[in-house]
Amino acid sequence: MSDLYQQLHLLFSNDPLLVLFLSGFLSATLLPGSSELSLYAALNLDQLSTLTVVVVATLGNTLGGMTNYFLGAFLPNRTLKQKKGLQLEAWIQRYGYWALLMSWVPIFGDPLCVAAGWLRMNGWLCLLAIGVGKGLRYAFLVMIFKGLM
Repeated sequence: MSDLYQQLHLLFSNDPLLVLFLSGFLSATLLPGSSELSLYAALNLDQLSTLTVVVVATLGNTLGGMTNYFLGAFLPNRTLKQKKGLQLEAWIQRYGYWALLMSWVPIFGDPLCVAAGWLRMNGWLCLLAIGVGKGLRYAFLVMIFKGLM
């Protein structure tokens, strides 16, 4: 495990913010991935402020979520026939934009962003809700990584 950590350390020391941004972005799209290791590695470099790390991770992850939103907006047919789709639509219509605060949740969050676009929810309000939810998540992870919780 220490060899993997050393390789990641070398990769991050060249351009940690770009790697962190891309990791956050890709992990928020429908592609499988996780940005926690990148966040942890960037924090351990001690080259960047904690605030910078949280902002870059949040920005990448939020833009990835908005990519899902725009993919959903391009879906032409707004009729759902699958039970899961009906449940998701009912849930997002019940909780509205507040539901997007949970867009960081693995497996569930990506389709939530797609559904928001598909339902033609206001993009600016979606951006705000997605960004706040993902920012709070990264702030919480930083507190855990730094031993503050």
